Amino acid sequence: MSDLTEGRRIYAIGDMHGRLDLVSAMFDRIRRDLSRRPHPQPLVICLGDYMDRGPECRGVLEALMALRDSALPARFLLGNHDSYVSAYLRDPDWYDRTYHWLHDAMGGNATLASYGVPDASDLHPAATRDAFAAAFPAEHMAFLDACELGFQIGGYFFVHAGIRPGVALDAQERDDLIWIREPFLSSSADFGVKVVHGHTIVPEVEHHPNRIAVDTGGFRTGRLSCLLLEGEEVGLLTEAGPEPLPVNAGKPGWRTLWMRR
Repeated sequence: MSDLTEGRRIYAIGDMHGRLDLVSAMFDRIRRDLSRRPHPQPLVICLGDYMDRGPECRGVLEALMALRDSALPARFLLGNHDSYVSAYLRDPDWYDRTYHWLHDAMGGNATLASYGVPDASDLHPAATRDAFAAAFPAEHMAFLDACELGFQIGGYFFVHAGIRPGVALDAQERDDLIWIREPFLSSSADFGVKVVHGHTIVPEVEHHPNRIAVDTGGFRTGRLSCLLLEGEEVGLLTEAGPEPLPVNAGKPGWRTLWMRR
């Protein structure tokens, strides 16, 4: 039997969006699991979108930096929301989607507020640029700049948003890796690896044959999810401990079908 995680036990955490309370609780949960079930090669993977929408974006980034500097190995992916910090500082009037970063729908105003810059608005985005530039520490920018776009471990590819079907992993474009939804989400193609991603909110973590969606919308649902991968095993790390996550989990009625097996 092949080892899909190359000897590691992987904890992959979905989108955080400024919810320091959920992040701190999840890190505690991971450490408790490792205390109960020690493993020689644990790895925490954070799937991106640390910033925006939630009230404690600065606190989340500081918690991630503390994790990076701890004895627990971790890797950090760049989310589309994280990418907007540097984009805003370069040009506060620029945006590349329907809404400006400071619009309520994007939540950049919450990021600025967490750094002590209140009342940021997409109506006057340049008005708060300099104050944010002065308040945003260089080490925080260095952390975001060092975040990865995607990487493969064994039979899994970890990325914030997804990949473009039909394109080799080493030829994927940055915009797709941090932004894509379709045609990735509806694709039934065999990608050669199982893609683990966040970005698109799902009611429950979804385990498809070719991908696993981990973003359960913690900033508004209060549910931050952690995927647990170890060899052939796929599960969720719940408050009560590991729980199996079979293929097709997350689809309507899957729990009833699973219990009947």
